[in-house]
Amino acid sequence: MNMPIRRALKVPPLENGDRLTRDEFERRYFAMPEVKKAELIEGVVFMPSPVSFDYHGGPHADLVTWTGVYRAHTPGVGAGDNTTVRLDLENEPQPDVFVIVRPEFGGRVEIDKEGYVNGSPDFVAEVSGSSASIDLGMKLTAYQRNRVSEYLVWRIYDNAVDWFAYKRGKFVALAPDPSDGFLKSRVFPGLWLDAIALLKGDLAAVLAALTRGLESPEHKAFAAKLVAKKTKK
Repeated sequence: MNMPIRRALKVPPLENGDRLTRDEFERRYFAMPEVKKAELIEGVVFMPSPVSFDYHGGPHADLVTWTGVYRAHTPGVGAGDNTTVRLDLENEPQPDVFVIVRPEFGGRVEIDKEGYVNGSPDFVAEVSGSSASIDLGMKLTAYQRNRVSEYLVWRIYDNAVDWFAYKRGKFVALAPDPSDGFLKSRVFPGLWLDAIALLKGDLAAVLAALTRGLESPEHKAFAAKLVAKKTKK
C-alpha cells in the first residue's frame, strides 16, 4: 500500500494586522530571521516600514545617547534599544528606548534565561513619525494597563514631546519644572530633559541639562540607594 507523503509543517509568516497570542507571535517571528522588527500590541501584529534618518534614525540616536549617558552614571540602571519586552500575553513591543532598574538592584522586571525582559519597564520612549496614532493609542493603552512608570513620546511631525507618568491607574502628562523649564523623571532622579533643545536637534544642550540632573542631590541619593540594595544581596 502506498503511504501518503507527509509534508513538513510550514510556519505561517507574520503579516501586518494578524491577531495572535504571544506564543504564536513568537513562533512566527523566530521563523523569520530576516524580519528585524515586529511588535505585538494588544494582540495585533505591527511590522513597521523602513525608517528615514530625519524622521526616526537621527532622533532615535539622540534618545539613546541621552539615556545611555544617564545609565553610565547611575549604577544598577540598564537601558535598552529596540529590545523585545514580554509585557503581557497580548503585548510584546520593541520600544525604541527603555530604562530599567536591574533586578539585582531591586528592579521590578525579570530577565529570563534567554535574556528577554519580562514585565513592565520603568521608563519607555518612542520616536513617533507615522506611528504616532499607534504610540498614543493602542501602545499607550497597553503600557498604561501594565503600569509602565513613565512613557515618553517624541512626535516628530508635530515637533512635540509628551512625557507621561503613571499615577492612580492612568498616565498623567508631566509639566516642565518652572525653575528651569526641564522635564524631570519622577522614577529616575536626575534624568532631566531640555525638550526645547531636543526638538531643535541641539544634543549638546540636552546633555548639558542632563549633566545638571546627574549633579543634583536627588540623583546622588538615588544612586547610593541602588548601590546599598545591591550590597545587601
